[in-house]
Amino acid sequence: MKFLLTVLFASLLVLNSRNVDAACGYKACPTTKSNMINVHLVPHSHDDVGWLKTVDQYYYGSRNSIQRAGVEQILDSVIQELLKNSNRRFIQVESAFFFKWYETQTATVKSNVKKLIENGQFEFTGGAWSMNDEAAVHYQSVIDQFTVGLKMLSDTFGTCARPRIGWQIDPFGHSREMASIFAQMGYDGEFFARLDWVERSQRFLNLTGEMVWKASADLGERSELFTGILYNHYSAPPGFCFDTLCSDDPIIDGNSVDYNVKEKVDAFIAYINSLAKYYRATHLLVPMGDDFNYENAVMNFKNMDKLIKYVNERQAVGIKINVFYSTPSCYLNAVHESKLTWPNKTQDFFPYSSDWHTYWTGYFSSRPTQKRFERDGNHFLQVTKQLTTLANFTDAATTSNLNKLRQVMGVMQHHDAITGTEKQHVSNDYDRMMTESLLTAQKNTQLALQKLTNLTNGEFSICLQLNVSVCEFTNTSANNLVVTLYNPLAHDSVQYVRVPVPVINDNYEVTNAAGQLIRSQLVPVPKEVTALNPTSNTNKQELVFEAYVDKIANYYIKTKPKPRSFANHPKNLNGLMDKTAEYINVENRADTIIQNSLVKLTFGSTGHLINVQMNGVSEAIRQDFYYYKGAAGNNAEFKNRSSGAYIFRPNGTEVLIATSVSLSIYEGQNVKEVHQRFNDWISQVIRIYDGVNRVEFEWLVGPIPIQDNIGKEVITRFSSSLNSKGIFYTDSNGRETMQRTRNGREYFKPNLTETISSNYYPITSLIALQNEQKRIALLNDRAQGGTSVKDGVLELMLHRRLLRDDAFGVGEALNETQYGKGLIARGKVYLILSQVNQKPAYNERLAQQQIHLPFWKFFSNASKATNKVVPKLPTFMSLPLTIHLLTLEPYSTTERLLRLESFMSRNETTSITFNIRKIFDSLGGEEIRETTLDGNMALESMKRFKFQPDGGNASKVEYYTSKHVPLSAKKKDVDSKFNVIFDPMQIRTFIIKWK
Repeated sequence: MKFLLTVLFASLLVLNSRNVDAACGYKACPTTKSNMINVHLVPHSHDDVGWLKTVDQYYYGSRNSIQRAGVEQILDSVIQELLKNSNRRFIQVESAFFFKWYETQTATVKSNVKKLIENGQFEFTGGAWSMNDEAAVHYQSVIDQFTVGLKMLSDTFGTCARPRIGWQIDPFGHSREMASIFAQMGYDGEFFARLDWVERSQRFLNLTGEMVWKASADLGERSELFTGILYNHYSAPPGFCFDTLCSDDPIIDGNSVDYNVKEKVDAFIAYINSLAKYYRATHLLVPMGDDFNYENAVMNFKNMDKLIKYVNERQAVGIKINVFYSTPSCYLNAVHESKLTWPNKTQDFFPYSSDWHTYWTGYFSSRPTQKRFERDGNHFLQVTKQLTTLANFTDAATTSNLNKLRQVMGVMQHHDAITGTEKQHVSNDYDRMMTESLLTAQKNTQLALQKLTNLTNGEFSICLQLNVSVCEFTNTSANNLVVTLYNPLAHDSVQYVRVPVPVINDNYEVTNAAGQLIRSQLVPVPKEVTALNPTSNTNKQELVFEAYVDKIANYYIKTKPKPRSFANHPKNLNGLMDKTAEYINVENRADTIIQNSLVKLTFGSTGHLINVQMNGVSEAIRQDFYYYKGAAGNNAEFKNRSSGAYIFRPNGTEVLIATSVSLSIYEGQNVKEVHQRFNDWISQVIRIYDGVNRVEFEWLVGPIPIQDNIGKEVITRFSSSLNSKGIFYTDSNGRETMQRTRNGREYFKPNLTETISSNYYPITSLIALQNEQKRIALLNDRAQGGTSVKDGVLELMLHRRLLRDDAFGVGEALNETQYGKGLIARGKVYLILSQVNQKPAYNERLAQQQIHLPFWKFFSNASKATNKVVPKLPTFMSLPLTIHLLTLEPYSTTERLLRLESFMSRNETTSITFNIRKIFDSLGGEEIRETTLDGNMALESMKRFKFQPDGGNASKVEYYTSKHVPLSAKKKDVDSKFNVIFDPMQIRTFIIKWK
């Protein structure tokens, strides 16, 4: 026993000594050999943060009848095996799962994990809260979830835990904006597996499977990123999966009749020699893992140890292959040092097709209500972060409340969450998590508003069902109601506010905080909406008023039995009292015209919109609803694969919903509304607001009928006579705009057996087309799929109800129900018609911001008001109009994160110089420093790999550093130290230390 203790103690001394001397990062990378093929084995486990099982079911390993998977057991097993052999490596990607595990570990395990990180054995790759989707996500949410994951890694383990590589191996297509985000965070490269199968084949044949992605038309080298495509998906080589989930034979090297070392080594060498033909460098990245692998890490590592040993022994007989444990970052470091040149990439990798009849474009629109709920979650997260900051909350409780919402929003970015590609019970669990986190975060906003307004005991309730005109706070009465509006944008804004109110005999009046009467108007809630949940919705009408908000503003609603005199009011409001919008009977109609000072709409005799006039432009635009039939057939038959959660595969041409539409028109001074009914399951309200230069279309679709046993995918289509020459434009994750060419791709000629779905693209915020004179843009309120099927035509997919699975793993049809019926979805699309020569992008981008982050409404009883002096809030009014407040949040107990962006492209603006001293002072700043995009690395420390394009000079190893001098200043410094320059589309992140 004494001898055993001595040996153990000596082993611990060796382990500790090794870690003291070891260096993390690239310094810890294994040694490679020249004149050989260096094979970087990368042990990994791809762990979905929800898909077939919920987050907790995956973590704990429950419900294995659905899928064998337990992340807790994976991490337990992997850490134990890494400690046995200092050469072994493993990469961890999802911070959500890691920290769920780490927080329950003993001090000894935590110490061992830290040592493994410091010597490079356990390396974080990606590092965000989840491996996010790249089609349906908004860039603000992506940046947020990387900030959360990377900060927890930094706070827990220091700089050794900072990832250097993006590992986006499972998302279903890849966006240019995502690559740009990686570059702006200081990452050296990214790797992924999924791209169009035709392009994949061509790239490997042409040695272009690794490239320099020029991921921004505006940011130049700031967004250039080395990007590599994995050869065999993200799986181990065929025959070499050594996990319990696999059926491949292990390496048998003992005294056994089943001895297979020669057979295994020969097969592996043959695979490597074949693989080497498709890559330029003498280094190969070979993933060793797959979905939820390594529950039994002993089996994995023991066999990889053997594989490394026996393959490398062949070097003695002239085999030029060197195999070792590695990581994606060490692989890229070796490639960088190889001093080669690489092809360029400028567009994105959408749409993704995996075979002749399979375009993964259905998930752009799957689960539309969940996609909208995620947007609401982001909206409230920004509000909560800002209010928590403005109220100077740093205590543990409010920090915990905020972190819960931050982390749940990180989960929602996962590529089987926001995509809508999970099982129904998992979708329900996502909704549960979202609801609980929103209600928890509400505690912060309530406390903050009680501190920052004169409603010291205000309820500040939030209503999460305003999209269907339901608010429990106003259900029985809207008298003596205070609507507190919070504006998360940098600049003051004027927006119309809608509040559901009960039908009463009295009228309503709205006043601002100064007691001035505000023009208001009552409009009826469409009966199709009130019928959604008649037992809980007594609000049959909405009160509409125009509100001005800098940051926070209170508006007061009262009932009044008698009309109020306006004679002594400082403004001439005669006739502007609240009143019900006038109903106009349009039976037996010819053309019907609805207009205000900015917009004129014409509806034809069939009830359809047929013409729009605005911004000095008139165009015959017709709006219709159609549906595509989901392809029927046996999923086992390749050519009859159905539309499903992932796949859009229509069976034939689209079907027009209605040739004639019933109309009801309500006209008032604030808003004019046209209520349309297309059939029993599609209706719509078209609105034009006074002083607002866009048209709002609020659609309601469902329950989609399936009595004919045919699934349906519903679209709205806007048709015009514009000759757009096969060109249209879409946003990339809500940010830069990309040009699309119908039936065209950047690198290859696509397979077009599915002519509609092959032209569908993800629309996060905008799709547009134009000719030389006119431009039509559609803006949406959630992620959707869209296209231009022919010149002058734009369409967006609104809702999908399908009866068959598409055979890509989810195992059930996308057939959402509620209250025993098909799910009903409601949402908004906005139309802007403009002149091309007037550079309409500015107005479109401002509209995008207001749609994405409008005023948030809080509700309180007016009796909770006091005469308290309201504290002065920080102001952002000194920012130029083209600078957006992207993030304001607590960073630590003594620091705040401020993230600003220029939202105009280089075609629309030039560099802007301004001074942020006023903002710094108003936030109580003592010091300010600039970081990379994620906020977790000093920008002056950023040094990332630069790769030369083909035709360039690769004679030396080069790096990117910051193109500008990072801002660093203290309160005592002169004002000029706070000058900043923003190039078009540039985002800059600052950490402000405050008292």
